[in-house]
Amino acid sequence: MSTTTRNFVADHVAGIPRSGIRDFFDIVQRMPEAISLGVGEPDFVTPWHIREAAIYALERGRTQYTANLGLLRLRESIAAYVHQKFGVRYDPKTQVLVAVGVSEALDLALRAVLNPGDEVIYHEPCYVSYAPSVVLAHAVPVPVACRAEDGFAVSAKALEAAITPRSKVLMLSFPTNPTGGTMTRAQLEEVAAVVRKHDLLVLTDEIYSELTFEGEHVSIASLPGMAERTIFLHGFSKAFAMTGFRIGYACGPTDLIEAMMKVHQYAIMCASIIAQEAAVEALEHGEAAAAEMREQYKMRRNFIVKALNDMGLPCNLPRGSFYAFPDIRSTGLTSKEFAVRLLQEEKVAAVPGVAFGPSGEGFLRMCFATAFDRIQVAMERTSNFVERCRKG
Repeated sequence: MSTTTRNFVADHVAGIPRSGIRDFFDIVQRMPEAISLGVGEPDFVTPWHIREAAIYALERGRTQYTANLGLLRLRESIAAYVHQKFGVRYDPKTQVLVAVGVSEALDLALRAVLNPGDEVIYHEPCYVSYAPSVVLAHAVPVPVACRAEDGFAVSAKALEAAITPRSKVLMLSFPTNPTGGTMTRAQLEEVAAVVRKHDLLVLTDEIYSELTFEGEHVSIASLPGMAERTIFLHGFSKAFAMTGFRIGYACGPTDLIEAMMKVHQYAIMCASIIAQEAAVEALEHGEAAAAEMREQYKMRRNFIVKALNDMGLPCNLPRGSFYAFPDIRSTGLTSKEFAVRLLQEEKVAAVPGVAFGPSGEGFLRMCFATAFDRIQVAMERTSNFVERCRKG
């Protein structure tokens, strides 16, 4: 067999780092005794009636392709749900696309609208895939740092300062992974004014919107003059505990959804029909189960935030999502040092804040989507670790 020294990996792919979350949890997988507060996945099993809808779809022989945009019945349910919950109207025939999770929907949107060299502004700390997804679309990610003292909301002033002639897209995600930060209506109105002034497109990822614990959740797409310049992204993984079903969706102007559909058509064809059938059931009959799960998360949130503050790790009360984001700088450790030692010495797994961008340094993401009794033990172990760190 001949050998070659040529590097066949594309430059823009070679330069992308592996996920800081997944790298860290390769270690966790080798420690079954560890308590994981790491991977952002509900610990609840998908509600039984949603699972039964998937089983029934199989029994009925629902194993074919669907339309590229997705099952029309699901798109109709999505349009009705988005109008009811978020106050935005979309035509299910032309303005809704069903994707393989919100991750694919985001990728489709970026590939459909970006030209090489376009700039995408986003707030940080943020979900680990945002900047790499922009790079994979041959565009330029432009982070804007958010601060704990502002509740990790992004300010319109900071966004405007980041805008250049190459700016094309603003990516938002509230409630935010990893901080739990949210935005008020007034704050979003200020951001919307900047967007309109500079003629930007907004991609808004609202996957955690149902997990808003205080106040109203407002979608920027619902504000005046914004629906026509916004792609609304959402899915089923978090609120309905359907991570493995891999169903997300995008809603937006017809021309943008058509462009996204073309990319989806050639890359994926369509999402699983079985998962789409389950998603219909989730939207039409899953609200009570979602609300019950949200109340459980709220109870866990209150406990973990108090425990972290009591041990001297300042932690904002997240108004949404299922993540606490404590400040660990008082220990004198970097976020990675803290996370690695906490795992090695106390068998508690959490994610270093730096995995979510440079502005996450000095913080730690702790997911409270796990059983309450395990969170209690994890907090006891973390407290012991912090006390040892301070004693030197």
